[in-house]
Amino acid sequence: MSTTVETASAAARTAPAAVIVAIDGPSGTGKSSTSKAVAAQLGLSYLDTGAQYRAITWWMLNNGIDVQNPAEIATAAGKPVIVSGTDPSAPTITVDGEDASGPIRSQEVTSKVSAVSAVPEVRALITELQRSIAREAERGIVVEGRDIGTTVLPDADIKIFLTASPEARAARRSGELKGSDLAATREALVKRDAADSGRKTSPLAKAADAVEVDTTELTLAQVIECVVTLVGEKQAAK
Repeated sequence: MSTTVETASAAARTAPAAVIVAIDGPSGTGKSSTSKAVAAQLGLSYLDTGAQYRAITWWMLNNGIDVQNPAEIATAAGKPVIVSGTDPSAPTITVDGEDASGPIRSQEVTSKVSAVSAVPEVRALITELQRSIAREAERGIVVEGRDIGTTVLPDADIKIFLTASPEARAARRSGELKGSDLAATREALVKRDAADSGRKTSPLAKAADAVEVDTTELTLAQVIECVVTLVGEKQAAK
């Protein structure tokens, strides 16, 4: 019995402490790729909060909701059931039991998600969903978005804010969206930044205690290494 207790105690001492990591920043900074890789390397859960806002936007569009009408959006916000899988190697998202991982990436959803996510009732519902997922992550979680460190998880163990020049971000996003126009992509990113930063409820912003990482001149591998190091230091200090 004593040996069992000692072994368990030793394991508790050597196991990394559970940690909540908030990674914020605008589109095209490498947020998703970095967050998934960091979570996978450290054995943490992963949550793409942007996918949840895309999912509710996709549901609104499919159900005839006028996404230019905040009152109509607010009334419908509680109807869809959104479930996010948190395995970083294969993250999933379903809406009312239907796989939405592909459809939520359409250009139509992309162009409408800022308007839907700006509605306070939508943000309140999705924020509570995100917090519940973080609470249930036993080994810790990497949560990526735009207001995680400031609003969703202000007590996160470590907050990281990724940035990059508009030109670098547009080039990366154009690479993801085959055949897209670079200038048009840059314009869309800047427009999205303005909408996300200017909304009244939970705007895109860097938390005062966040570590800023400019990814403009860094490779993805370098960004991942930087974040893994920061998280590792935080775990060791817990």
